[in-house]
Amino acid sequence: QVQLVESGGGMVQAGGSLRLSCAASGRTFTVNRMGWFRQASGKEREFVATITRTGSETYYDDSVKGRFTISRDNPKNTLSLQMNDLKPEDTAVYYCAASTGGGGLWGYDHWGQGTQVTVSS
Repeated sequence: QVQLVESGGGMVQAGGSLRLSCAASGRTFTVNRMGWFRQASGKEREFVATITRTGSETYYDDSVKGRFTISRDNPKNTLSLQMNDLKPEDTAVYYCAASTGGGGLWGYDHWGQGTQVTVSS
């Protein structure tokens, strides 16, 4: 099993920045791609960004492209999401996810508990 713990959420004004982190523990050697998702109140969980095992490829939802950057540090077992130029519509609970090949929502079989990001206008 892999455990994921997010941190770094908070409240920021529009145009500001936040950096989310996700610490992975357990059988981290089984982790392939990792990703960030978010869920706004009353809405379904949606994809934000993903990164391959080596970090050589990243993909973003169009709504965050150019503003968010996903990265990972494999020796430290951490995943990060740098969020710049934040907008009120970015307000949501942000979840870290990891894929070890066991299937699951969007192919991710391990999820963190989430961290709240609130952007005020």
